[in-house]
Amino acid sequence: MTPGRRSSTFTRLLRHGFTDPSDAERLLDGAELAAVRDDPVLLEALGATADPDLALHGLVRLLEAQPAPTARRELLDTLTAAKPLRDRLLGVLGASAALADHLARHAGDWQALVTYEPRDLHPGVEEFERGLAEATDPVSLRVAYRRCLLSIAARDVCGTIDVADTAAELADLATATLRAALSQARQAAPEDAAACRLAVIAMGKCGGHELNYVSDVDVIFVAEAADGADEDKALRSATRLAAHMMRICSETTVEGSIWPVDANLRPEGRNGPLVRTLSSHLAYYQRWAKTWEFQALLKARPVAGDAELGKAYADALGPLVWQAAERENFVADVQRMRRRVIENIPVAELDRQLKLGPGGLRDVEFAVQLLQLVHGRTDATLRSGTTLDALRALAAGGYVGREDAARLDEAYRFLRSMEHRIQLYRLRRTHLVPEEQADLRRLGRSLDLRTDPVTGLQREWKRHAGAVRRLHEKLFYRPLLDAVAQLAPGEARLSAEAARERMVALGYADPAAALRHLEALASGVTRKAAIQRTLLPVLLGWFADSADPDAGLLNFRKVSDALGKTPWYLRLLRDEGAAAENLARVLSAGRLAPDLLMRAPEAVALLGDGDRGGGLEPRERGQLEQEVLAAVRRAENAAQGVTAARGVRRRELFRTAAADIVGSYGTETSPAEADQGALVDRVGSAVSDLTAATLAGTLRAVAREGWGDTLPTRFAIIAMGRFGGNELGYGSDADVLFVHEPQDGVAEQEATAAANKVVSEMRRLLQLPSADPPLLIDAGLRPEGKTGPLVRTLKSYEAYYRRWSLVWESQALLRAEPVAGDADLGRRFIELIDPLRHPQAGLGEDAVREIRRLKARMESERLPRGADPKLHTKLGPGGLSDVEWTVQLLQLRYGAREPGLRTTRTRAALAAAREAGLLSAEDTAVLDEAWVLATRVRNAVMLVRGRAGDTFPTEPRELSAVGRYLGYGSGHAGDMLDAYRRTARRARTVVEHQFYGDGA
Repeated sequence: MTPGRRSSTFTRLLRHGFTDPSDAERLLDGAELAAVRDDPVLLEALGATADPDLALHGLVRLLEAQPAPTARRELLDTLTAAKPLRDRLLGVLGASAALADHLARHAGDWQALVTYEPRDLHPGVEEFERGLAEATDPVSLRVAYRRCLLSIAARDVCGTIDVADTAAELADLATATLRAALSQARQAAPEDAAACRLAVIAMGKCGGHELNYVSDVDVIFVAEAADGADEDKALRSATRLAAHMMRICSETTVEGSIWPVDANLRPEGRNGPLVRTLSSHLAYYQRWAKTWEFQALLKARPVAGDAELGKAYADALGPLVWQAAERENFVADVQRMRRRVIENIPVAELDRQLKLGPGGLRDVEFAVQLLQLVHGRTDATLRSGTTLDALRALAAGGYVGREDAARLDEAYRFLRSMEHRIQLYRLRRTHLVPEEQADLRRLGRSLDLRTDPVTGLQREWKRHAGAVRRLHEKLFYRPLLDAVAQLAPGEARLSAEAARERMVALGYADPAAALRHLEALASGVTRKAAIQRTLLPVLLGWFADSADPDAGLLNFRKVSDALGKTPWYLRLLRDEGAAAENLARVLSAGRLAPDLLMRAPEAVALLGDGDRGGGLEPRERGQLEQEVLAAVRRAENAAQGVTAARGVRRRELFRTAAADIVGSYGTETSPAEADQGALVDRVGSAVSDLTAATLAGTLRAVAREGWGDTLPTRFAIIAMGRFGGNELGYGSDADVLFVHEPQDGVAEQEATAAANKVVSEMRRLLQLPSADPPLLIDAGLRPEGKTGPLVRTLKSYEAYYRRWSLVWESQALLRAEPVAGDADLGRRFIELIDPLRHPQAGLGEDAVREIRRLKARMESERLPRGADPKLHTKLGPGGLSDVEWTVQLLQLRYGAREPGLRTTRTRAALAAAREAGLLSAEDTAVLDEAWVLATRVRNAVMLVRGRAGDTFPTEPRELSAVGRYLGYGSGHAGDMLDAYRRTARRARTVVEHQFYGDGA
């Protein structure tokens, strides 16, 4: 060959899509292709394949495998003369290395592609059974299976059949194969075959008539005893037959395997018997089956074995499928299962997952199945096991919008085509998009993306996956809006009853009211209604993910009514990704946060990720105090100043609660906060800082109105209890002490009168009825308790503590911390009490016994009547009191010698005790976990009920909402209570040892 000719051929090969023209030239110049090397038709046909290099290699191997020159000549003549064969054979060779291997091993099987009768264009089970009829053992069954598969692949890659036809034919071929395998198993064990009637029920994609090239074939087995046979023996015979049938299909031979047969969808999964009687199946599904098992039954279809028994199975269990949507937590169960699938995908694979990843095939399938289960109860046209057929039926019935259905159909077909082509290459089970450029190029070309296959493939894949992501949840909710808004005359819509069914399935207790809210929000042609129609499908999904969807929707309507005409509100929800989801979570999580928001709806700006509201990050105490004091300065009088301070407090309480809810629930873009302690610390610090700033502002307002710039006495507020520990919850009172010191030249009587007036006015103004929540000041920890003076001078405190102080007062002072007023006076108060709370000599045995006695008395006397002690977060065994008193006993005994123990914070003191060797790491972890959990429960109760409580709610929805806040899904309240009891029990064991026993 001359260099010029070589150069010309090289260029032609490049132009026809070869990536290795030199190797292609070598193969074309070989003896096998000598007779046709100059045939332009052959080169053009090779260039039309997905991978011309692969097709040429496969063709040469096939020619080399021919048993004689005459056979090679026949193949070449047919190839050049018959365009249908040329397209089919080269198309397969260019798309599937695995089928090229098969043809090289079975050189005559190319003949199966030569001609097609009309009936061959769409073969069914009978045609495939004829194709497998000559197989007598597992090896020959594999060869016959591959020959049939070859014909499906040929028509697939040539475009004779579409992706839905391909999937249906693959399912029909699987049916024929299961029948052939069962026949071989029966022939191998005629006695077993005679003892039982065995039916094979296809599940999953095989049952749904939409199988992949390589996929597990999911099955369930049902058997009955043959006439006169013992049932137990019959079941053992059926089990042996079923297991043998599975091995025939699954085991690897010299011809490889066909596909795994998976029976794990059976009752009790792999832990249950492989074969059951029909009555056993029915009993299981009626009593024990979970929601996902009914969802799986949607695709159940008898395919092999005893046809009468298979039909009886379908007739008996079919009706149960359509009752699944009536189960409690139905939608939540399905959505939780979908989330679990995504969570279990390895991070490295998430962006390559065609099937399971966001915007993948499973999203479409789950959404369609969810709608089928809800509406198939009353509409038999929806009861198809095939995804695309069901999607068409849903659109025809008005259960989904026609445009949405058409876009999902297009996306699903493209993604399934990608999946088919990826699997066809090696005939391996995978749903991952390849990473190698050569594989991506072949994949793109197989989908007719020829100009720039790799870029085009990535673009189309992302486009269709994005469409699925946007539509799969809206598919469920958007028709509800169309049903109530009625904006498109002539479009098929949900009936009123179908809309009610869907709302009930979503967990709405009052579907009629919910539909009225939707109508109010979505009707009309205003910009507000248009934006809300766009948002509501997604919001409804988030509401349904909560314990109280009704409240979420009602609260959204209230906020929308208050702010709907405000331009920034609509922009916030439309344009800021986090705002809408954050709002949905907050509005449906309980009463406290929505109540705070309704009092000043403009606080919804805090939920965005922009600059308008400052986001959900808690603000520092200094910033809060600066804002509050500035507002007080602008006020005309004390009442206005305190109102402004309470307004800041309300807004910041909402910020804190919203951040807590979002952090506890998680969002689509960020998971729930894993560190429960961090959530507790964040709330405790934020609410404590806010309370301190509010008291500082209130003190300034009252003092300025009564005395101008200077009070006749220096005045300081000392935080106590959980306030001093920076551990306040949403419903906590502010425990404080008031200390004052007369200004120079002021009589003590005058100073004390002024101080008492300040305290009285502060308490009054902070509790006045208003739109803002009150702040209750509790001074019950002062010397002499409620019988003692409300305010004392520093000297009076000194005299009292020197002469009368009791051990419980030293314990209470462990958490004392100045928070407002005269900083120097506060510092001197702390210097006064430090020797009391951190005594140099520690505690004597009498003092230790007194603390234990007080604790025991408190446990027996203060627990509310009728309360379950094991679930009381404050006074119950292993609760807050147990942990805090244990920690405080260590602080009193060892605080003087261990600086780390001189902290007002419980968790910090626990960590310091561990560092000092006073507690083991294990005991510290147990106490910390119990304290954090009890605090979280108290916060949850306040968020859910809107009022403080130390025990779990008894009302089911409230209990479920507490569970959702703590990370438990719907229907798992019992698991939550068990976990609390377990955690508290472990903590009580440590307390018994450390507080009452040897450890103390």
